[in-house]
Amino acid sequence: MIPINKPQIDDEERQEILKVLDEGILTSASNFGGKRVQDFERLLADFLHVKHAIAVNSGTAALHASILVSGIKESDEILIPSFTFVATANSVACTGAKPVFVDIEKDTYTMDPLDLENKITKKTRAIIPVHLYGHPAKMDEIKEIANKHSINVIEDACQSLGSTYDGKQTGTLGQMGCFSMYASKVLTSGEGGAITTDSDEFAEKLRMIRNHGMVNGYDTRIIGFNMRLPEISAAIAKTQMTKIQSMLEKRTINAEKLGQQLAEKIGNHNNNNDVVLPQENKRVKFNWYLYTVAVNNDRDKIRKFLNDNGIGATIYYDPSVHQTPFYSQYHVGKLENTEWASKSVISLPVHPSITTQDIEFMACKFGEALKT
Repeated sequence: MIPINKPQIDDEERQEILKVLDEGILTSASNFGGKRVQDFERLLADFLHVKHAIAVNSGTAALHASILVSGIKESDEILIPSFTFVATANSVACTGAKPVFVDIEKDTYTMDPLDLENKITKKTRAIIPVHLYGHPAKMDEIKEIANKHSINVIEDACQSLGSTYDGKQTGTLGQMGCFSMYASKVLTSGEGGAITTDSDEFAEKLRMIRNHGMVNGYDTRIIGFNMRLPEISAAIAKTQMTKIQSMLEKRTINAEKLGQQLAEKIGNHNNNNDVVLPQENKRVKFNWYLYTVAVNNDRDKIRKFLNDNGIGATIYYDPSVHQTPFYSQYHVGKLENTEWASKSVISLPVHPSITTQDIEFMACKFGEALKT
């Protein structure tokens, strides 16, 4: 099976992990974290050109901490897309705030600014656009709306490390950006996450929140939790940062090759635009976390055909969050594009371990699937 994603782990990570084990300091409850946590944070901040990077133990923790530091209170409203992993919504709901679901645009699978503005109320306190599949949301329009209403923007950049919008890294365009280092992500530490910000005030509070609200020992000053990133995870993340650029370049090459070959294979079967391939433009560059295709007919049959032929094609976010049993209580009405996407998209692997032969095979089998 060609997996949908594969961690890029080699001897450099293994050696760094062994150093942590030999030193015997597996974690740190200090305000600034352990040595390797600090090393990773510096490397990430430098890569993103942002003032602060605060490492935590998951992308969910990054979102949760960012909402807490924004001063969100019970019954406040936070605008989020429904076409996303449920962690975005869970991070809102667990603070007592209300997630308000916004529709997406078909061409990007990200938040629709028009629907966003229509759903702002006096209770709206934050907007969380999600750069899904590594596709940047329309941040200029979203920020303009947010500024007009004095609302914070917290970017869910968990899938978009390395993606850019107008030449700037996603996760650096709002007041805060949230990243995930889950095993499948572009950069991994197994489990892990990070928050980025240019605000000294937010950074100081985020370091407290990730460590039970403490600064020096048992001096809890604000509400916090154990969101610390262990040193072994930080050792992996730190090492991954030294090769992030090469991993991103390999994904780009694979995505371009796959796109070219898919276009050739589906050309004669795409008269009604039944298959839509992902497209960058002058303003956005993808990190190609996933290569996500929209198939307007027989999506599930195509996925099964590809899986049966050893290709890890995967469907993400069906059902969408607002259609799940728990979150249906928060939403009334339809999200037309969201519901279309949940029944149409299919993601293909383009991670650095994918070979030219894999790409040729996937394109060939995709073309065959359209004929079945």
